Amino acid sequence: MQVIRRILALIGKELKMIMSDPKSRFVVIGPPLIQFFLFGYAATFDVSEVRYAVCDQARTVESRELLAHFSGTDNFRLVTTLDGVQQIDATIDNGNARMIILIPNDFSERLLGGEETTIQVIVDGRNSNVAAIAQGYVGEIVNRFNRDRLASGSAPAGAVTLDLEQRAWFNANLLSRWFVVAPLGGTICMVVVIILTSLSVAREREFGTFDQLLVAPFTPGEILLAKSVPGILFGLIDSLLLAVASVWWFGVPFRGSSVALVLVLSLFMISIVGIGLLISSLSMTMQQALLGSFIFIMPAVILSGFISPIENMPQWLQTGTLINPLRYVVLALRRIFLEGAGFDLVWPLMWPLMLIAMVTLPPAAWLFRHRAG
Repeated sequence: MQVIRRILALIGKELKMIMSDPKSRFVVIGPPLIQFFLFGYAATFDVSEVRYAVCDQARTVESRELLAHFSGTDNFRLVTTLDGVQQIDATIDNGNARMIILIPNDFSERLLGGEETTIQVIVDGRNSNVAAIAQGYVGEIVNRFNRDRLASGSAPAGAVTLDLEQRAWFNANLLSRWFVVAPLGGTICMVVVIILTSLSVAREREFGTFDQLLVAPFTPGEILLAKSVPGILFGLIDSLLLAVASVWWFGVPFRGSSVALVLVLSLFMISIVGIGLLISSLSMTMQQALLGSFIFIMPAVILSGFISPIENMPQWLQTGTLINPLRYVVLALRRIFLEGAGFDLVWPLMWPLMLIAMVTLPPAAWLFRHRAG
């Protein structure tokens, strides 16, 4: 019972130290909220109002009908009409438009005759993401144009049209905001937890209270445990609040298990605390601890699959991501939110987090005892 009382006293001291320091309070509350809304609104791969220009050489009822399908959607915004093909290069090169729709002279003649008809779409490939998505939108619009003509009887008997049916599982509308926001709580709270825990021991050294802590009747293990709990507690609370905000504010569906969500986030926070304490034990000042935290944070985010797919990385780099705890929580949160995954489907992503915690916590404890001595 004495051990429990000592640990609870240390935990209370750590919580009081964090909440009494204005900077620490801001780290716990301010950045998670700010980053959540910034990422939620700004980090989206959806494309809207793509600037396009039209070069209509046919100038017929049919060509205008096709172009009306483009002007009637929020995905595109007409910026100019070209007089001839000689203006295409300059329009793309100067960035005035990201896409050119070129309709040939014989467009209506071939269309009404039931022959294969081609329009040319030129896309600015400097932004490959925008280009690829815009091409997908164009394909859907052309398919809708074909379906409308068949339904209205405008197409001649026997005319052949290509009707493409596409389906997307888990995100039927292909809203990239769901893809981004679902793992956002874990990603943002990793930053909070890593900073809080990495500063914990370094703060004691810099404030001159480290020696007082050592002469107190506490073992190094008890001290480290007490310094771990606040980071885990604040990280779990923040991440759960952001998970609720993901559903309530951004409309991300939550289809999975709440128990699996809490377990995954808890294990993730424990693994991050291990890394944070390792950084803290290696640091002599708060400045060194902050620098060590950011050295870890940036590669962890880049190599997590949060921004770009891990499958697109070189094989050696894919292997390196296996030691990144953020990789597992990003995939787990997406599965829980969008796929409706339960404990059985998330377990393969949970045991690596346990392994990372088991690998990082003992060295942190050893370094703490070594430096304390």
